Amino acid sequence: MARNAHESCGAVAMPCGMAASEEGPEAPSERLDVARGLENVPVSAWPPGTEPEPFQYTPDHVAGPGTDVDPTQITFPGCICLKTPCLPGTCSCLRHGENYDDNSCLIDIGSEGKCAKPVFECNVLCQCSDHCRNRVVQQGLQFQLQVFKTDKKGWGLRTLEFIPKGRFVCEYAGEVLGYSEVQRRIQLQTIQDPNYIIAIREHVYNGQVIETFVDPSCIGNIGRFLNHSCEPNLLMIPVRIDSMVPKLALFAAKDILPEEELSYDYSGRFLNLMDSEDKERLDHGKIRKCCYCGAKSCAAFLPYDSSLYCPLEKPNIS
Repeated sequence: MARNAHESCGAVAMPCGMAASEEGPEAPSERLDVARGLENVPVSAWPPGTEPEPFQYTPDHVAGPGTDVDPTQITFPGCICLKTPCLPGTCSCLRHGENYDDNSCLIDIGSEGKCAKPVFECNVLCQCSDHCRNRVVQQGLQFQLQVFKTDKKGWGLRTLEFIPKGRFVCEYAGEVLGYSEVQRRIQLQTIQDPNYIIAIREHVYNGQVIETFVDPSCIGNIGRFLNHSCEPNLLMIPVRIDSMVPKLALFAAKDILPEEELSYDYSGRFLNLMDSEDKERLDHGKIRKCCYCGAKSCAAFLPYDSSLYCPLEKPNIS
């Protein structure tokens, strides 16, 4: 099935699922902050006295081996909306229409049969106010989240407060890698090793594909604790602010209740179209890991991107 310009999808292979903890969450007053003070809101851990395996925390992407782009480099010009609010037709950042409503909710959260639309936020060079409605993801974490131990999947991430549909929850941030480095890291892994690497493929005009590879395993943010679900409550949207390297922003696909585990579909199929090439990529793997999401529509196995396991030579996917 052909995609229209600027549609996006993702694919990832990670050994996780979704299951609830029988114990209640700890109050957010714990001393331990998984985010190491680098987020707006401390991120607690449950049960008390435990914490995830050590990793270097970063709230934003960092340049990793093999990439030819610096995710921190400012490459976009700013808008000139100094005396008027940023609106489609006048703001250069809103060429594809408004992104957020008055409540900072994503306007087009998607529906079956559609694909994620591109989102461009106002950036550091824009003349608009820091309170501009088109500045959401860049404001960072706004909700109290908690890393917690699950029954079957290791660590997971849940919310301690209500999150309305459409609100930005967190990023999936880490090292931005080149394709060869992605394959090198994956081929060093065994079936028992966790794989946090995500491959985002955005389909643009003339059949071209923009690929972004992110690995938060050693350097990353709380997004690395998100588990897969075949019926997720988060939707991943590539959001660009200062650079062509997209922020992998996760928005609430529905109202999320306190103590509910946060999850997204690793395959990128959720609320996105899928063509035959994607289906082959997801279902062709020989080594499959069990999914423990517990959803009625559970596929039994985690999504699998076989293109990342081919020989060290980039395929012509465009």
